[in-house]
Amino acid sequence: MEKSCFKMSRLSRAVSLGLATAVVGMASASAAENVRVIVAYKSGVNAALQAETAVLAARGQVKLKIAGSRAMAVEVPVNAVAALRNNPNVEYVEEDLVRRTMALSSPSTGSPYLSGQQVPYGIKQVQADLLPGADSLTSNRKVCIIDSGYNRDHEDLTGNTVAGEFDNNTRWWYTDENGHGTHVAGTIAAVNNSGKGVVGVNPNKRLRLHIVKVFDADGWAYSSTLITAANKCKTMGANVISMSLGGAGRSLSEERAFDKLHVGGILLVAAAGNSGNTALSYPASYPSVMSVAAVDQNKEWAPFSQYNKQVSIAGPGVDVLSTVPMGTGSETVLSAAGTAYAANDIDGSPKITATAALADFGLGDKVDAAVAGKVCLIARGSVSFAVKVGNCETSGGVGAIIYNNAPGSFNGTLGGAVTTIPSVSTSDVDGAALKAQLGQNTTVGVAVTNYSTMSGTSMATPHVAAVGALVWSYFPHCTAAKVRSSLERSALDLGAPGRDDKYGHGLVQAKAAYDRINNKGCGN
Repeated sequence: MEKSCFKMSRLSRAVSLGLATAVVGMASASAAENVRVIVAYKSGVNAALQAETAVLAARGQVKLKIAGSRAMAVEVPVNAVAALRNNPNVEYVEEDLVRRTMALSSPSTGSPYLSGQQVPYGIKQVQADLLPGADSLTSNRKVCIIDSGYNRDHEDLTGNTVAGEFDNNTRWWYTDENGHGTHVAGTIAAVNNSGKGVVGVNPNKRLRLHIVKVFDADGWAYSSTLITAANKCKTMGANVISMSLGGAGRSLSEERAFDKLHVGGILLVAAAGNSGNTALSYPASYPSVMSVAAVDQNKEWAPFSQYNKQVSIAGPGVDVLSTVPMGTGSETVLSAAGTAYAANDIDGSPKITATAALADFGLGDKVDAAVAGKVCLIARGSVSFAVKVGNCETSGGVGAIIYNNAPGSFNGTLGGAVTTIPSVSTSDVDGAALKAQLGQNTTVGVAVTNYSTMSGTSMATPHVAAVGALVWSYFPHCTAAKVRSSLERSALDLGAPGRDDKYGHGLVQAKAAYDRINNKGCGN
């Protein structure tokens, strides 16, 4: 499973093969090579036992008995696949596809959110702040988040009604070694608490959450794991399943499982993918699932967002500010003579700050003792960022600011070089402004926080899942299918008139969906 998000410019991409390609791949593999496949067996008392016996006889190993399905994930020699496919107890055999894991805000004014918090732009963009009396809702839905876990002790997530379970592979649900799941959870349900953090779409601590952890720090899992996770969500009474994940290749096992969950009354929401092309990503592209595209703070389509005939709806997905495991977030600090400037941390910078007089360090291509004890202001170009920062440190500098030699801001990396001084990047315009502040007291650094911005259809997905849960909580008599229809019909039309491949039906709108159901009834 691909987590459909990225930090800065790093995109997560699916690497799995489609079914037709997978068959060719298995046929061309070495006969001694093991492959992981899903074996679906026929109904009947002995079919499961006979299918498992056939796997063991082929010197294979059962890796997972898929919960809620007549199927199991197994590893077998590639030359055993044909025999399994022809076994009278087996319905079909398919590759167990890989699925991988696929800060714009404003201070709260005190209404409707308590003061001292940041309100991520997406909250207002989806109208989550406009619904009446949300704090008094008594029929709140349950959202099941399939992801990398949940930082239960996070200052902005404590107090939520949340549960999960232990998994032999990913361990406890309430830890998050990746950070992705906690970010998703914050968009859904970061609490409304004075002076602390951000708010989510459902900040009243009344929404019920269930966490199924399928990703560890590496951020990938198999489609069989996803099926089991989704069926666990159903067992725990989920009304909505949020899946900020996906990958290439259509899986019959997945499609059947999600069709069954859809018919069973669950609203299924998944990320459209981050490849910026027309490729179909799954599970988002199954008809039973809402495929979510991403837009930015200007409601413009995000260039990384996949676009195709299966896109259902859009949500905020660029530079989304949300929770990450405590102490794992970072934010840049840059000011001179009391004036703050926008900056990005350079990858590899230590999370510390420094304050000293600002000095011109030119291109930073040579050591200069004149900047000892000062903050180095460095022009981009000529040599690598690592050399620039290294020369500043060798010269005795206490911090480094690299400004762009072209219009706009940029992200940089030290490429593994070790430094003890903080370093940030800034735009050409701010660089010119800072050059006028030479000699002034300047603070530069990267501070540790409990929040971070991420971009991707992973960030758009929880906005849609959370809006669905919020609106449905006002009208619990509506079915999942009717809620989906209402969300699509009330979406803010963007792009070409009517539904289109980039935005689907448009940007999800909580108040518009609420008003539509309130005035016209479910699904009209």
